[in-house]
Amino acid sequence: MTIINIKKILFLFFCLALAQTHSLFASEDTKQLPAIDLDFCQDQLESLPILQNGRVKPLFVHAGETIKYLTGKNNFQQRSAVITYCQLSSSSLFLSTSAPEIRTPIEHNEIRTLLKSVLSPNNDVTYKDLFSSLALIRNSYMAQKDENAMKRSLNELLHKLSIYQSIVSGDDWKIPQWDEEQKLTWSSVKDAFSPLQLEKNSLISSAKIYAYLTNSQETYRKQFGDKHLLELHYAKAKLPLIAIVLTCLALLVLPLTKNIWIPLALATATVLTQITLITLRIIISGRAPVTNMYETVLFSGLASLILALVIGHFKKEKSYLLIGLFYNFLTLLMLNFAHGMLSASIGPLVPVLRDNFWLSTHVTSVIVSYGALALSWLMANLTLIENRKNPLSRKALQERMEHIYSAIKVGVVLLAAGVILGGVWADYSWGRFWGWDPKETWSLIVLCVYMVILHGKNTSWIPPHRFVPLVAGAFLSVMMAWFGVNYILATGLHSYGFSQGGAIFLAGFFALQIIILLVTAPNLKGPGENPQA
Repeated sequence: MTIINIKKILFLFFCLALAQTHSLFASEDTKQLPAIDLDFCQDQLESLPILQNGRVKPLFVHAGETIKYLTGKNNFQQRSAVITYCQLSSSSLFLSTSAPEIRTPIEHNEIRTLLKSVLSPNNDVTYKDLFSSLALIRNSYMAQKDENAMKRSLNELLHKLSIYQSIVSGDDWKIPQWDEEQKLTWSSVKDAFSPLQLEKNSLISSAKIYAYLTNSQETYRKQFGDKHLLELHYAKAKLPLIAIVLTCLALLVLPLTKNIWIPLALATATVLTQITLITLRIIISGRAPVTNMYETVLFSGLASLILALVIGHFKKEKSYLLIGLFYNFLTLLMLNFAHGMLSASIGPLVPVLRDNFWLSTHVTSVIVSYGALALSWLMANLTLIENRKNPLSRKALQERMEHIYSAIKVGVVLLAAGVILGGVWADYSWGRFWGWDPKETWSLIVLCVYMVILHGKNTSWIPPHRFVPLVAGAFLSVMMAWFGVNYILATGLHSYGFSQGGAIFLAGFFALQIIILLVTAPNLKGPGENPQA
Protein backbone atom coordinates (compact mmCIF):
# COMPACT_ATOMS: atom_id res chain seq x y z
CA MET A 1 0.00 0.00 0.00
CA THR A 2 1.50 3.30 -1.05
CA ILE A 3 1.93 6.26 1.23
CA ILE A 4 -0.59 8.26 -0.87
CA ASN A 5 -3.30 5.61 -0.35
CA ILE A 6 -2.62 5.52 3.38
CA LYS A 7 -3.02 9.32 3.50
CA LYS A 8 -6.33 9.07 1.64
CA ILE A 9 -7.63 6.41 4.05
CA LEU A 10 -6.57 8.44 7.09
CA PHE A 11 -8.18 11.57 5.65
CA LEU A 12 -11.42 9.62 5.04
CA PHE A 13 -11.45 8.35 8.65
CA PHE A 14 -10.82 11.89 9.85
CA CYS A 15 -13.81 13.20 7.92
CA LEU A 16 -16.07 10.44 9.27
CA ALA A 17 -14.90 11.11 12.83
CA LEU A 18 -15.50 14.83 12.40
CA ALA A 19 -19.02 14.20 11.11
CA GLN A 20 -19.73 11.84 14.01
CA THR A 21 -18.40 14.37 16.53
CA HIS A 22 -20.65 17.09 15.04
CA SER A 23 -23.69 14.82 15.33
CA LEU A 24 -22.89 14.09 18.98
CA PHE A 25 -22.63 17.73 19.98
CA ALA A 26 -25.37 19.12 17.74
CA SER A 27 -28.56 20.32 19.35
CA GLU A 28 -31.92 18.66 18.94
CA ASP A 29 -32.88 21.32 16.40
CA THR A 30 -30.00 20.28 14.14
CA LYS A 31 -30.99 16.63 14.30
CA GLN A 32 -34.51 17.54 13.26
CA LEU A 33 -33.33 19.41 10.21
CA PRO A 34 -33.98 19.71 7.37
CA ALA A 35 -37.33 17.91 7.57
CA ILE A 36 -40.33 19.93 8.78
CA ASP A 37 -42.33 17.43 10.79
CA LEU A 38 -45.11 19.79 11.91
CA ASP A 39 -46.39 23.07 10.52
CA PHE A 40 -46.56 25.42 13.51
CA CYS A 41 -49.31 27.49 11.84
CA GLN A 42 -52.39 25.89 13.32
CA ASP A 43 -55.84 27.17 14.25
CA GLN A 44 -55.09 26.34 17.90
CA LEU A 45 -52.91 29.47 17.95
CA GLU A 46 -55.99 31.65 17.51
CA SER A 47 -56.10 32.35 21.27
CA LEU A 48 -52.44 33.43 21.41
CA PRO A 49 -52.16 36.94 22.94
CA ILE A 50 -50.37 39.44 20.71
CA LEU A 51 -49.63 43.15 21.05
CA GLN A 52 -50.93 45.32 18.25
CA ASN A 53 -51.43 49.10 18.19
CA GLY A 54 -50.89 49.34 21.92
CA ARG A 55 -53.51 46.74 22.81
CA VAL A 56 -53.32 43.05 23.68
CA LYS A 57 -55.73 40.91 21.67
CA PRO A 58 -55.96 37.32 20.42
CA LEU A 59 -54.26 36.36 17.18
CA PHE A 60 -57.68 35.33 15.82
CA VAL A 61 -58.93 38.92 15.92
CA HIS A 62 -55.84 40.57 14.48
CA ALA A 63 -55.37 37.95 11.75
CA GLY A 64 -59.04 38.14 10.77
CA GLU A 65 -59.02 41.94 10.55
CA THR A 66 -55.72 42.04 8.67
CA ILE A 67 -56.52 39.36 6.08
CA LYS A 68 -59.96 40.89 5.54
CA TYR A 69 -58.35 44.27 4.93
CA LEU A 70 -55.64 42.94 2.62
CA THR A 71 -57.80 40.59 0.53
CA GLY A 72 -61.40 41.67 1.09
CA LYS A 73 -62.20 38.09 2.20
CA ASN A 74 -62.46 36.32 5.55
CA ASN A 75 -60.20 33.44 4.47
CA PHE A 76 -57.85 32.46 1.68
CA GLN A 77 -58.11 29.28 -0.39
CA GLN A 78 -60.13 27.51 2.33
CA ARG A 79 -57.48 28.33 4.92
CA SER A 80 -58.46 30.30 7.99
CA ALA A 81 -57.22 33.85 8.47
CA VAL A 82 -55.04 32.66 11.37
CA ILE A 83 -53.23 30.09 9.23
CA THR A 84 -52.89 32.47 6.27
CA TYR A 85 -51.52 35.26 8.43
CA CYS A 86 -49.15 32.89 10.23
CA GLN A 87 -47.86 31.38 6.99
CA LEU A 88 -47.17 34.84 5.59
CA SER A 89 -44.85 35.38 8.56
CA SER A 90 -43.06 32.05 8.11
CA SER A 91 -40.52 33.45 5.67
CA SER A 92 -39.10 35.64 8.46
CA LEU A 93 -38.30 32.47 10.45
CA PHE A 94 -36.22 30.93 7.63
CA LEU A 95 -38.65 28.05 7.29
CA SER A 96 -38.71 26.08 4.06
CA THR A 97 -42.40 26.87 3.52
CA SER A 98 -43.69 29.10 0.77
CA ALA A 99 -45.87 32.02 1.82
CA PRO A 100 -49.38 32.06 0.29
CA GLU A 101 -49.74 34.46 -2.62
CA ILE A 102 -52.69 36.50 -1.40
CA ARG A 103 -54.39 38.93 -3.77
CA THR A 104 -56.09 42.26 -3.36
CA PRO A 105 -58.96 43.57 -5.51
CA ILE A 106 -58.38 46.75 -7.53
CA GLU A 107 -61.63 48.72 -7.70
CA HIS A 108 -60.58 52.09 -9.13
CA ASN A 109 -60.68 52.08 -12.96
CA GLU A 110 -57.65 54.35 -13.38
CA ILE A 111 -55.56 52.17 -11.09
CA ARG A 112 -56.66 49.11 -13.07
CA THR A 113 -55.31 50.80 -16.19
CA LEU A 114 -52.12 51.71 -14.34
CA LEU A 115 -51.57 48.09 -13.25
CA LYS A 116 -52.92 46.36 -16.36
CA SER A 117 -49.67 44.46 -16.90
CA VAL A 118 -50.06 42.56 -13.61
CA LEU A 119 -53.85 42.66 -13.26
CA SER A 120 -55.74 39.37 -13.46
CA PRO A 121 -59.04 38.91 -15.36
CA ASN A 122 -60.78 39.11 -11.95
CA ASN A 123 -59.39 42.63 -11.48
CA ASP A 124 -57.13 41.63 -8.61
CA VAL A 125 -53.38 41.38 -8.23
CA THR A 126 -50.91 39.51 -6.03
CA TYR A 127 -48.89 41.50 -3.51
CA LYS A 128 -45.66 40.25 -5.09
CA ASP A 129 -46.71 41.81 -8.39
CA LEU A 130 -47.71 44.99 -6.53
CA PHE A 131 -44.20 45.25 -5.09
CA SER A 132 -42.78 44.96 -8.57
CA SER A 133 -44.94 47.97 -9.49
CA LEU A 134 -44.22 49.93 -6.30
CA ALA A 135 -42.28 52.69 -8.03
CA LEU A 136 -45.10 53.14 -10.55
CA ILE A 137 -47.69 53.38 -7.77
CA ARG A 138 -45.63 55.89 -5.77
CA ASN A 139 -44.98 58.10 -8.81
CA SER A 140 -48.68 58.08 -9.66
CA TYR A 141 -49.53 59.00 -6.07
CA MET A 142 -47.06 61.91 -6.05
CA ALA A 143 -48.45 63.12 -9.38
CA GLN A 144 -51.91 63.63 -7.85
CA LYS A 145 -52.10 67.30 -6.93
CA ASP A 146 -55.60 67.30 -5.42
CA GLU A 147 -57.13 65.12 -2.72
CA ASN A 148 -59.34 63.04 -5.03
CA ALA A 149 -60.65 59.46 -5.19
CA MET A 150 -57.61 58.34 -7.21
CA LYS A 151 -55.16 59.65 -4.62
CA ARG A 152 -57.09 58.11 -1.73
CA SER A 153 -57.20 54.74 -3.49
CA LEU A 154 -53.46 54.86 -4.22
CA ASN A 155 -52.77 55.81 -0.61
CA GLU A 156 -54.80 52.84 0.61
CA LEU A 157 -52.91 50.56 -1.78
CA LEU A 158 -49.58 51.82 -0.43
CA HIS A 159 -50.86 51.27 3.11
CA LYS A 160 -51.80 47.67 2.26
CA LEU A 161 -48.33 47.10 0.82
CA SER A 162 -46.79 48.47 4.00
CA ILE A 163 -48.84 46.09 6.18
CA TYR A 164 -48.05 43.15 3.91
CA GLN A 165 -44.33 43.92 4.08
CA SER A 166 -44.56 44.17 7.86
CA ILE A 167 -46.19 40.74 8.04
CA VAL A 168 -43.79 38.89 5.74
CA SER A 169 -40.80 40.48 7.48
CA GLY A 170 -42.04 39.20 10.84
CA ASP A 171 -42.37 42.66 12.41
CA ASP A 172 -46.17 42.83 12.54
CA TRP A 173 -46.69 39.94 14.93
CA LYS A 174 -45.58 40.76 18.50
CA ILE A 175 -45.71 37.88 20.97
CA PRO A 176 -45.08 37.77 24.75
CA GLN A 177 -41.61 36.96 26.04
CA TRP A 178 -39.96 37.00 29.45
CA ASP A 179 -36.49 38.34 30.16
CA GLU A 180 -33.99 36.97 32.66
CA GLU A 181 -35.85 38.71 35.50
CA GLN A 182 -39.13 37.15 34.33
CA LYS A 183 -40.53 40.51 33.24
CA LEU A 184 -42.91 40.56 30.31
CA THR A 185 -41.62 41.97 27.05
CA TRP A 186 -43.15 41.96 23.57
CA SER A 187 -41.05 41.02 20.55
CA SER A 188 -41.81 40.50 16.92
CA VAL A 189 -41.82 36.92 15.71
CA LYS A 190 -38.58 37.52 13.82
CA ASP A 191 -36.77 38.83 16.92
CA ALA A 192 -38.38 36.34 19.31
CA PHE A 193 -36.97 33.33 17.49
CA SER A 194 -33.55 34.69 16.64
CA PRO A 195 -31.97 33.09 19.76
CA LEU A 196 -33.36 29.75 18.62
CA GLN A 197 -31.60 29.92 15.25
CA LEU A 198 -28.43 27.89 14.94
CA GLU A 199 -27.02 30.18 12.32
CA LYS A 200 -28.31 32.67 9.83
CA ASN A 201 -30.60 31.22 7.18
CA SER A 202 -30.78 27.86 8.95
CA LEU A 203 -34.06 26.05 9.49
CA ILE A 204 -35.98 26.16 12.77
CA SER A 205 -38.04 23.25 13.96
CA SER A 206 -41.72 23.96 13.39
CA ALA A 207 -42.56 21.71 16.32
CA LYS A 208 -40.33 23.78 18.57
CA ILE A 209 -41.94 27.03 17.38
CA TYR A 210 -45.42 25.64 18.06
CA ALA A 211 -44.40 24.47 21.54
CA TYR A 212 -42.77 27.81 22.29
CA LEU A 213 -45.88 29.77 21.28
CA THR A 214 -48.14 27.45 23.27
CA ASN A 215 -45.99 27.80 26.39
CA SER A 216 -45.92 31.59 26.00
CA GLN A 217 -49.70 31.59 25.79
CA GLU A 218 -50.10 29.58 28.99
CA THR A 219 -47.54 31.68 30.88
CA TYR A 220 -49.29 34.88 29.88
CA ARG A 221 -52.66 33.54 31.03
CA LYS A 222 -51.26 32.57 34.44
CA GLN A 223 -49.80 36.04 35.00
CA PHE A 224 -52.37 38.35 33.41
CA GLY A 225 -55.61 36.38 33.16
CA ASP A 226 -57.91 35.57 30.28
CA LYS A 227 -59.20 39.00 29.21
CA HIS A 228 -57.89 38.53 25.69
CA LEU A 229 -59.88 35.28 25.49
CA LEU A 230 -63.07 37.27 26.13
CA GLU A 231 -62.37 39.14 22.89
CA LEU A 232 -61.87 35.81 21.13
CA HIS A 233 -65.29 34.58 22.26
CA TYR A 234 -66.80 37.98 21.39
CA ALA A 235 -65.38 37.81 17.86
CA LYS A 236 -66.62 34.26 17.35
CA ALA A 237 -70.11 34.85 18.77
CA LYS A 238 -71.30 36.82 15.71
CA LEU A 239 -73.72 38.82 17.87
CA PRO A 240 -74.56 41.39 15.13
CA LEU A 241 -75.67 38.50 12.91
CA ILE A 242 -77.81 37.02 15.70
CA ALA A 243 -79.35 40.45 16.36
CA ILE A 244 -80.31 41.00 12.73
CA VAL A 245 -81.92 37.54 12.53
CA LEU A 246 -83.99 38.28 15.64
CA THR A 247 -84.98 41.68 14.24
CA CYS A 248 -86.07 40.15 10.93
CA LEU A 249 -88.17 37.55 12.76
CA ALA A 250 -89.84 40.28 14.82
CA LEU A 251 -90.58 42.32 11.68
CA LEU A 252 -92.07 39.25 9.98
CA VAL A 253 -94.20 38.22 12.96
CA LEU A 254 -95.48 41.70 13.87
CA PRO A 255 -97.94 42.17 10.95
CA LEU A 256 -98.95 38.49 10.91
CA THR A 257 -100.21 38.12 14.46
CA LYS A 258 -102.58 39.96 16.75
CA ASN A 259 -100.64 38.71 19.76
CA ILE A 260 -98.24 41.58 20.44
CA TRP A 261 -96.27 39.55 22.98
CA ILE A 262 -94.52 37.42 20.35
CA PRO A 263 -92.89 40.34 18.47
CA LEU A 264 -92.28 42.04 21.83
CA ALA A 265 -90.40 38.97 23.03
CA LEU A 266 -88.31 38.92 19.85
CA ALA A 267 -87.64 42.66 20.15
CA THR A 268 -86.58 42.18 23.77
CA ALA A 269 -84.26 39.35 22.74
CA THR A 270 -82.75 41.68 20.14
CA VAL A 271 -82.22 44.39 22.75
CA LEU A 272 -80.55 41.91 25.14
CA THR A 273 -78.30 40.62 22.34
CA GLN A 274 -77.16 44.12 21.43
CA ILE A 275 -76.70 45.10 25.06
CA THR A 276 -74.47 42.02 25.44
CA LEU A 277 -72.55 43.07 22.34
CA ILE A 278 -72.03 46.60 23.63
CA THR A 279 -71.16 45.41 27.15
CA LEU A 280 -68.46 43.10 25.78
CA ARG A 281 -66.99 45.97 23.74
CA ILE A 282 -66.95 48.14 26.87
CA ILE A 283 -65.14 45.44 28.88
CA ILE A 284 -62.65 44.76 26.10
CA SER A 285 -61.90 48.41 25.27
CA GLY A 286 -62.42 49.92 28.74
CA ARG A 287 -64.43 52.85 27.39
CA ALA A 288 -67.85 53.94 26.20
CA PRO A 289 -68.74 52.27 22.86
CA VAL A 290 -69.24 55.47 20.86
CA THR A 291 -65.79 56.36 19.50
CA ASN A 292 -66.08 55.29 15.85
CA MET A 293 -68.75 55.02 13.16
CA TYR A 294 -69.35 51.31 13.77
CA GLU A 295 -70.12 51.90 17.43
CA THR A 296 -72.29 54.97 16.85
CA VAL A 297 -74.42 53.13 14.30
CA LEU A 298 -74.74 50.16 16.67
CA PHE A 299 -75.65 52.38 19.63
CA SER A 300 -78.08 54.47 17.60
CA GLY A 301 -80.05 51.40 16.46
CA LEU A 302 -80.23 50.01 19.99
CA ALA A 303 -81.26 53.36 21.49
CA SER A 304 -83.93 53.82 18.84
CA LEU A 305 -85.44 50.39 19.53
CA ILE A 306 -85.45 50.94 23.30
CA LEU A 307 -87.08 54.37 22.89
CA ALA A 308 -89.66 52.84 20.54
CA LEU A 309 -90.51 50.18 23.13
CA VAL A 310 -90.80 52.74 25.95
CA ILE A 311 -92.78 55.40 24.03
CA GLY A 312 -94.95 52.75 22.37
CA HIS A 313 -95.75 51.23 25.77
CA PHE A 314 -96.89 54.50 27.30
CA LYS A 315 -98.84 55.59 24.22
CA LYS A 316 -100.22 52.11 23.54
CA GLU A 317 -99.14 52.45 19.92
CA LYS A 318 -97.98 49.45 17.90
CA SER A 319 -96.44 51.51 15.10
CA TYR A 320 -93.56 52.59 17.37
CA LEU A 321 -92.45 48.97 17.65
CA LEU A 322 -92.57 48.56 13.88
CA ILE A 323 -90.53 51.71 13.27
CA GLY A 324 -88.01 50.92 16.01
CA LEU A 325 -87.45 47.41 14.68
CA PHE A 326 -87.09 48.64 11.10
CA TYR A 327 -84.54 51.32 11.98
CA ASN A 328 -82.60 48.82 14.08
CA PHE A 329 -82.68 46.43 11.10
CA LEU A 330 -81.16 49.14 8.88
CA THR A 331 -78.33 49.79 11.34
CA LEU A 332 -77.63 46.07 11.78
CA LEU A 333 -77.63 45.68 8.00
CA MET A 334 -74.81 48.22 7.85
CA LEU A 335 -72.89 46.56 10.70
CA ASN A 336 -73.03 43.12 9.08
CA PHE A 337 -72.42 44.00 5.44
CA ALA A 338 -70.95 47.53 5.07
CA HIS A 339 -67.45 46.44 6.11
CA GLY A 340 -65.80 48.85 3.68
CA MET A 341 -67.51 51.76 5.43
CA LEU A 342 -67.75 50.57 9.04
CA SER A 343 -64.89 48.81 10.79
CA ALA A 344 -65.64 46.65 13.84
CA SER A 345 -62.02 46.88 15.03
CA ILE A 346 -61.45 47.97 18.62
CA GLY A 347 -58.56 50.39 18.68
CA PRO A 348 -56.86 52.64 21.24
CA LEU A 349 -58.26 56.10 21.90
CA VAL A 350 -56.62 59.35 20.89
CA PRO A 351 -55.65 61.50 23.92
CA VAL A 352 -58.57 63.95 23.57
CA LEU A 353 -61.08 61.11 24.01
CA ARG A 354 -59.48 59.57 27.10
CA ASP A 355 -62.06 60.98 29.46
CA ASN A 356 -64.81 58.46 29.98
CA PHE A 357 -67.11 60.94 31.75
CA TRP A 358 -67.36 63.37 28.84
CA LEU A 359 -67.24 60.57 26.29
CA SER A 360 -70.09 58.77 28.02
CA THR A 361 -72.25 61.90 28.36
CA HIS A 362 -71.66 64.13 25.36
CA VAL A 363 -71.30 61.58 22.56
CA THR A 364 -73.91 59.20 24.01
CA SER A 365 -76.48 62.01 24.29
CA VAL A 366 -75.95 63.00 20.66
CA ILE A 367 -76.12 59.43 19.34
CA VAL A 368 -79.28 58.59 21.33
CA SER A 369 -80.85 61.79 19.99
CA TYR A 370 -80.10 60.59 16.46
CA GLY A 371 -81.94 57.36 17.31
CA ALA A 372 -84.99 59.33 18.49
CA LEU A 373 -84.94 61.59 15.43
CA ALA A 374 -84.63 58.49 13.24
CA LEU A 375 -87.97 57.29 14.67
CA SER A 376 -89.62 60.55 13.57
CA TRP A 377 -87.95 60.28 10.15
CA LEU A 378 -89.14 56.75 9.48
CA MET A 379 -92.63 57.46 10.80
CA ALA A 380 -92.85 60.53 8.55
CA ASN A 381 -91.78 58.51 5.49
CA LEU A 382 -94.21 55.72 6.39
CA THR A 383 -97.01 58.29 6.60
CA LEU A 384 -96.10 59.75 3.20
CA ILE A 385 -95.91 56.34 1.51
CA GLU A 386 -99.17 55.09 3.06
CA ASN A 387 -100.95 58.29 2.09
CA ARG A 388 -99.63 57.94 -1.47
CA LYS A 389 -101.25 54.49 -1.73
CA ASN A 390 -104.42 55.31 0.19
CA PRO A 391 -105.11 58.87 1.46
CA LEU A 392 -105.19 59.05 5.25
CA SER A 393 -108.15 60.51 7.10
CA ARG A 394 -107.82 63.73 9.05
CA LYS A 395 -107.89 61.78 12.34
CA ALA A 396 -105.27 59.27 11.21
CA LEU A 397 -102.99 62.04 9.97
CA GLN A 398 -103.35 63.92 13.25
CA GLU A 399 -102.46 60.79 15.25
CA ARG A 400 -99.38 60.20 13.12
CA MET A 401 -98.28 63.80 13.59
CA GLU A 402 -98.56 63.44 17.36
CA HIS A 403 -96.43 60.30 17.29
CA ILE A 404 -93.83 62.04 15.14
CA TYR A 405 -93.94 65.08 17.42
CA SER A 406 -93.30 62.93 20.52
CA ALA A 407 -90.17 61.37 18.97
CA ILE A 408 -88.85 64.80 17.91
CA LYS A 409 -89.27 66.22 21.42
CA VAL A 410 -87.15 63.44 22.89
CA GLY A 411 -84.54 63.87 20.18
CA VAL A 412 -84.30 67.66 20.54
CA VAL A 413 -83.90 67.54 24.32
CA LEU A 414 -81.12 64.94 24.06
CA LEU A 415 -79.41 66.74 21.19
CA ALA A 416 -79.47 70.08 23.05
CA ALA A 417 -77.94 68.37 26.08
CA GLY A 418 -75.29 66.77 23.88
CA VAL A 419 -74.36 70.06 22.21
CA ILE A 420 -74.05 71.85 25.57
CA LEU A 421 -72.00 69.02 27.07
CA GLY A 422 -69.80 69.04 23.97
CA GLY A 423 -69.15 72.75 24.46
CA VAL A 424 -68.16 72.19 28.09
CA TRP A 425 -65.86 69.33 27.04
CA ALA A 426 -64.33 71.51 24.30
CA ASP A 427 -63.60 74.21 26.87
CA TYR A 428 -62.04 71.58 29.12
CA SER A 429 -59.94 69.99 26.31
CA TRP A 430 -59.20 72.83 23.87
CA GLY A 431 -59.69 75.94 25.98
CA ARG A 432 -62.73 77.29 24.14
CA PHE A 433 -66.44 76.54 24.41
CA TRP A 434 -67.20 76.95 20.70
CA GLY A 435 -64.96 77.10 17.65
CA TRP A 436 -67.23 76.55 14.62
CA ASP A 437 -65.61 73.22 13.93
CA PRO A 438 -67.55 71.37 11.15
CA LYS A 439 -68.88 68.78 13.59
CA GLU A 440 -69.96 71.48 16.06
CA THR A 441 -71.49 73.59 13.34
CA TRP A 442 -73.55 70.78 11.83
CA SER A 443 -74.75 69.63 15.25
CA LEU A 444 -76.01 73.16 15.85
CA ILE A 445 -77.64 73.20 12.41
CA VAL A 446 -79.50 69.97 13.21
CA LEU A 447 -80.68 71.38 16.54
CA CYS A 448 -81.89 74.60 14.91
CA VAL A 449 -83.70 72.72 12.11
CA TYR A 450 -85.69 70.58 14.51
CA MET A 451 -86.39 73.46 16.92
CA VAL A 452 -87.84 75.43 14.00
CA ILE A 453 -90.05 72.45 13.13
CA LEU A 454 -91.27 72.11 16.73
CA HIS A 455 -91.93 75.85 17.01
CA GLY A 456 -93.69 75.89 13.64
CA LYS A 457 -96.03 73.07 14.63
CA ASN A 458 -96.93 74.62 17.98
CA THR A 459 -97.68 78.04 16.46
CA SER A 460 -99.47 76.61 13.37
CA TRP A 461 -96.82 78.32 11.26
CA ILE A 462 -96.19 74.96 9.62
CA PRO A 463 -99.50 73.43 8.39
CA PRO A 464 -100.12 69.70 9.01
CA HIS A 465 -99.66 68.69 5.39
CA ARG A 466 -96.23 70.37 5.38
CA PHE A 467 -95.13 69.14 8.80
CA VAL A 468 -94.67 65.50 7.79
CA PRO A 469 -92.57 66.16 4.63
CA LEU A 470 -90.43 68.66 6.57
CA VAL A 471 -89.69 66.05 9.24
CA ALA A 472 -88.75 63.49 6.58
CA GLY A 473 -86.43 65.98 4.89
CA ALA A 474 -84.97 67.27 8.17
CA PHE A 475 -83.22 63.97 8.80
CA LEU A 476 -80.89 64.80 5.90
CA SER A 477 -79.29 67.36 8.23
CA VAL A 478 -78.73 64.57 10.79
CA MET A 479 -77.07 62.40 8.15
CA MET A 480 -74.85 65.28 7.12
CA ALA A 481 -73.77 65.93 10.72
CA TRP A 482 -73.34 62.22 11.41
CA PHE A 483 -71.92 60.78 8.17
CA GLY A 484 -71.26 63.77 5.92
CA VAL A 485 -68.71 65.47 8.16
CA ASN A 486 -66.87 62.17 8.66
CA TYR A 487 -66.93 60.82 5.12
CA ILE A 488 -67.06 63.91 2.91
CA LEU A 489 -65.73 67.01 4.71
CA ALA A 490 -63.16 65.13 6.85
CA THR A 491 -61.79 68.33 8.35
CA GLY A 492 -61.69 69.87 11.79
CA LEU A 493 -60.71 68.96 15.33
CA HIS A 494 -62.99 65.89 15.31
CA SER A 495 -60.59 64.12 12.92
CA TYR A 496 -60.44 61.05 15.19
CA GLY A 497 -63.86 60.01 13.90
CA PHE A 498 -63.16 60.36 10.18
CA SER A 499 -63.52 57.36 7.88
CA GLN A 500 -63.61 56.48 4.20
CA GLY A 501 -66.02 54.73 1.88
CA GLY A 502 -69.32 56.39 2.86
CA ALA A 503 -69.65 59.08 0.19
CA ILE A 504 -71.59 56.84 -2.22
CA PHE A 505 -73.85 55.62 0.58
CA LEU A 506 -74.62 59.18 1.68
CA ALA A 507 -75.29 60.34 -1.89
CA GLY A 508 -77.66 57.39 -2.41
CA PHE A 509 -79.45 58.15 0.85
CA PHE A 510 -79.97 61.80 -0.10
CA ALA A 511 -81.19 60.86 -3.59
CA LEU A 512 -83.66 58.26 -2.28
CA GLN A 513 -85.12 60.63 0.33
CA ILE A 514 -85.54 63.43 -2.20
CA ILE A 515 -87.29 61.05 -4.63
CA ILE A 516 -89.68 59.90 -1.90
CA LEU A 517 -90.53 63.51 -1.07
CA LEU A 518 -91.07 64.46 -4.70
CA VAL A 519 -93.35 61.48 -5.30
CA THR A 520 -95.37 61.50 -2.06
CA ALA A 521 -95.43 65.01 -0.59
CA PRO A 522 -97.82 66.56 -3.16
CA ASN A 523 -100.42 63.88 -2.31
CA LEU A 524 -100.60 64.87 1.37
CA LYS A 525 -103.62 67.15 1.65
CA GLY A 526 -104.38 69.73 4.29
CA PRO A 527 -107.13 69.24 6.90
CA GLY A 528 -109.69 71.10 4.85
CA GLU A 529 -108.82 69.28 1.64
CA ASN A 530 -109.35 65.71 2.80
CA PRO A 531 -113.06 64.80 2.95
CA GLN A 532 -112.49 61.62 4.96
CA ALA A 533 -113.47 61.71 8.64
